[in-house]
Amino acid sequence: MNSKTVLMRWLVILGIVSLVFLAGCGGNSSQSANNQPPPPSGSNPTPAITTISPNSAVAGGAAFTLTIDGTNFVAASMVNFGGTAPTTTFVSATQLTAAIPAAAIASAGTAAVTVTNLAPGGGTSNAMNFTITSTSGPNPVPTINSLGPSCALAGGPAFNLFVSGSNFVPSSVVRWNGSDRPTTVFDASDAQAQIPASDIVATGTPAVTVFNPAPGGGSSNPSTFTVTPGGVNPQSIAVDPTGKFAYVANTGCSDGSVSMYTIDATTGALASIGPPVDSLDEGARSVTVDPFGKFAYVANWGEGDTAGSVSAYTINAMTGALTSVGAIFGACPGLGCTLLSPFSVAVDPSGKFVYVANEGGFSPTSISMFKIDATTGALASIGAVAAGGRAVSVIVDPSGKFAYVADSSNGFPAENNKVSMYTINTTSGALTSTGTIDAGINPSSVAVDPTGKFAYVTNSDSNDVSMYTINTTTGALTSIGLIAAGIGPASVAVDPTGKFAYVTNSGSNDVSMYTINATTGTLSSIGTIAAGLSPSSIAIHPSGKFAYVTNSRSNDVSMYSIDAASGALTLIGTIGT
Repeated sequence: MNSKTVLMRWLVILGIVSLVFLAGCGGNSSQSANNQPPPPSGSNPTPAITTISPNSAVAGGAAFTLTIDGTNFVAASMVNFGGTAPTTTFVSATQLTAAIPAAAIASAGTAAVTVTNLAPGGGTSNAMNFTITSTSGPNPVPTINSLGPSCALAGGPAFNLFVSGSNFVPSSVVRWNGSDRPTTVFDASDAQAQIPASDIVATGTPAVTVFNPAPGGGSSNPSTFTVTPGGVNPQSIAVDPTGKFAYVANTGCSDGSVSMYTIDATTGALASIGPPVDSLDEGARSVTVDPFGKFAYVANWGEGDTAGSVSAYTINAMTGALTSVGAIFGACPGLGCTLLSPFSVAVDPSGKFVYVANEGGFSPTSISMFKIDATTGALASIGAVAAGGRAVSVIVDPSGKFAYVADSSNGFPAENNKVSMYTINTTSGALTSTGTIDAGINPSSVAVDPTGKFAYVTNSDSNDVSMYTINTTTGALTSIGLIAAGIGPASVAVDPTGKFAYVTNSGSNDVSMYTINATTGTLSSIGTIAAGLSPSSIAIHPSGKFAYVTNSRSNDVSMYSIDAASGALTLIGTIGT
């Protein structure tokens, strides 16, 4: 064997040994490749910005779209605007857009605009400055159109004042009698100021203005705010069953309120117990007292700002003062009921149940049902039933077996001028519909006489009163005709003897007086008597000797004595709400 052959054999042996050694050491080539990251398919470039459009905005302006032109943009490029990351849209390798929110340009200054491409590679572009100017020119002179609210109770709590107008700028300030108040400007026509309780300690008419600073600027026209001594826009009055106290629901100012009075048993005159109490919501529309004089309930319609609520109070038997026990607010979350613009509230004669008529805006609405906690007066929902239209008034008959609801047609076809009828389960309090019956145009209030034999409904647009007999077994109503009232009849009440009925006429500012035929239930007019401006509600004292009328535009209560023989009213006087 020659030396060349020997050398070749040794090389083969060495190769085999090397392969065995590498395999024993875990050096298989495929395994080594799996333990390494795959090589990158490419690296992102570093972006560059050439122009931005627009390159400026006025502080406090609206949201807008920013266009960024440049190079080396990728699908994952991100725009940074003054330290924030707006939503970025990739248009092409040379263009991006970004959605800039109004909050990003709320204050004057400079915002740096950059574009970042993520790794691998990538990086952040050059910065372009975006200028946020304090104004596009000299500030204009602002104008006030309206205030919300436009009044408040003297001694009331702090509140937020909404100011509507024009030419507001981000630096506008609302002034109260010339003094700056903390202000938030929402846009050129809307602002809000924080008004402390110290501003409404005393009655008066402070001037509200809006001031725009230089350059330009100046003070707006003044708008008068009224700090009132009592409730504004009274809508409903109730007298407690002992005849010692009376309560008035006021819709006006910010939150609604309830005015409280004692009643002189001899003269019938009302005397204020003190400042009105807060109704806990906007638009206190109706007030009632339970048959034992322990609790009072108020329906707050919400004035379109809230869904409304029902407030509950305990009554101090000695002083008549109300103490809040809370409220159930619109939609009754978790309680399984519906409250939507409550307009009227009634308690059944047993004092166990409360019923609320939900006016509800422009759709057929409902009657909410509640059970009363006999100890606290708090309400618990037991559901709701449908009404025939805009339910604006609810009453329970003296037996506690039937309920009736006046369904306004305002915003509905004429066929919705109805009275809805219900039976009451005296154990559970649940209502069951027994149908509807026609009324006049826009029924506004319903009352039942103390015998439970007759019912009366005011019709505000046909200026009359619908009269009905009641089937004492089924609760069904049967029409016995109409009788004329004044202009815009709003409320009806029957005296405790069942001999007389009274109707407030909001358009003619008077009260229509009627006698009741004890056999047929028909009404006969005995004339009218003047009231205040836009009388809205009437209540009769349990003794049958006095009547009380709320006047919504003159913010007071007219007090009358009742002639026991004729039913005629005689004015005793008036008292503010």
